[in-house]
Amino acid sequence: MKLAARVGEVTPSLTLAIAAKAKAMKADGIDVCSFSAGEPDFDTPAHIKAAAQKALDEGKTKYGPAAGEPKLRQAIARKLQNENHLDYNAENVIVTNGGKHSLFNLMLALIEPGDEVIIPAPYWLSYPEMVKLAGGTPVIVQTDAATEYKITPAQLRSAITDKTKLFVFNSPCNPTGVVYTLAEIQALAEAIVEQDILVVSDEIYEKIIYDDAKHVSIGSLGKDIFARTIVSSGFAKAYSMTGWRLGYLAGAVELIKAVSTIQGHSTSNVCTFAQYGAIAAYEDSQDCVEQMRLAFAERRQVMLERIHAIPEISCAPPNGAFYLFVNISKTGLSSLDFCDKLLETQQVAAVPGIAFGADDHIRLSYATDMASIEKGMDRLHKFVQSQLS
Repeated sequence: MKLAARVGEVTPSLTLAIAAKAKAMKADGIDVCSFSAGEPDFDTPAHIKAAAQKALDEGKTKYGPAAGEPKLRQAIARKLQNENHLDYNAENVIVTNGGKHSLFNLMLALIEPGDEVIIPAPYWLSYPEMVKLAGGTPVIVQTDAATEYKITPAQLRSAITDKTKLFVFNSPCNPTGVVYTLAEIQALAEAIVEQDILVVSDEIYEKIIYDDAKHVSIGSLGKDIFARTIVSSGFAKAYSMTGWRLGYLAGAVELIKAVSTIQGHSTSNVCTFAQYGAIAAYEDSQDCVEQMRLAFAERRQVMLERIHAIPEISCAPPNGAFYLFVNISKTGLSSLDFCDKLLETQQVAAVPGIAFGADDHIRLSYATDMASIEKGMDRLHKFVQSQLS
């Protein structure tokens, strides 16, 4: 069978592969501490499940509009207006099968062969692959600890060519956990407007921030940047709804109509009754979000302290999301070898940094219980010492 050439250009998801391997080992009775999945260990809040159950009981099990249930699109628009200061209406919003799907649809609607998409590294591993599948060219801009893994306006300007169509911006960031400051976002916005390119702002982790960090939507900084901004987000992380597959895209009406056309020919509508759970997530109490955020903050502190007690590895404190991006360069191992050996010898699952464009790092997720964190960090310490002894 001759497969399409585009398939050969795409790298399978390492995060999903490692998470699957860890789950298989657990199913075989092996005591695995998994720091691999970007998935909260909390159950979906009860009021959200109740809203979906009520929708089921009321018979909301049929086809719906490809762009999403009108009440949910309205709820998302209100949220973006009130919390993010973005002047969107329901017609500017499409509901998608997860945040990942919103970005994939965007690439299909926007990117053509020859178009370049600027992606700062370290990056979420699916960004470049989506660009490739759409026929575009990912342009990777490497960042490092000196700039806190943040792209600078000078780097952005240097990467822009006459083929550049889109800049992918992610704050809070997966995998580094960095949160850009208002001043840093303003400077990037000026470069985007000056060079007249588009930006997609992936804000899926916006509610998971720590210390004095503040989330700022880049499109809120003026009419010129707003006109060039597309927002991608969803319910998976903040509301522990990963399996519900509910995301959205917000932008210009003509773009949303194009994405709706694509979705109408690919997945049709998003699961109808699940969308009523999402309405409850945005319209009811947000106490559940804060409770989870506080738990993440506590876990983050414990894991950071344990990392700092291992002199051969290092990590800057993240201000958002639920990941530590750990520098392993002193071990002399590639990130893939490090993670393979860590899983095989100590039964600890981590994600190799090569998946995110940084082979001298690994990503650890603290979206797991404290007992697993303590046990897993003991094992990680033991592993690093064994490698350097």
